[in-house]
Amino acid sequence: MKTTDELVRELADREAIRDLAVRYCDCLRRKDVDGLLGLFTDDATFVMKGVEVEAVSRGRAELRRMHEKAFAQTNPRLFVHTQIVNLLGADRATGRCCVEVRNMGITLEWLGLGYFEDEYAKVGDQWKFSSCRHSFDGLDDKLYLRTFIA
Repeated sequence: MKTTDELVRELADREAIRDLAVRYCDCLRRKDVDGLLGLFTDDATFVMKGVEVEAVSRGRAELRRMHEKAFAQTNPRLFVHTQIVNLLGADRATGRCCVEVRNMGITLEWLGLGYFEDEYAKVGDQWKFSSCRHSFDGLDDKLYLRTFIA
């Protein structure tokens, strides 16, 4: 049986990890690239995967380029749902969540549905994305993913 301290630590870790997806969406909304990059480990990988297209960015420089290109072409709004976190130890975890993607213009143009499959690492006392895999369901992935391909 787990101690109260162990249970509290697990709850705090789960909440901090769930908060990463929320902070990521908030940084996208504000087009805050520096804040967004702070959510990732230095060697993080970000994969955008559609049915026919896949874009991979590795490390902060590539993540910066990908997001700056996306910000120049869209005004993204992501809405996350159904977050699941699996703690694998004191400093590693995985998770999944569903995401609805919209482009803010005159209207909230619907771009598609998908999900994130993430890996997390605890760096110091902060949880960060070490790997983020964004897969899309139900959209023309060439239309949306071309935004992310450098």
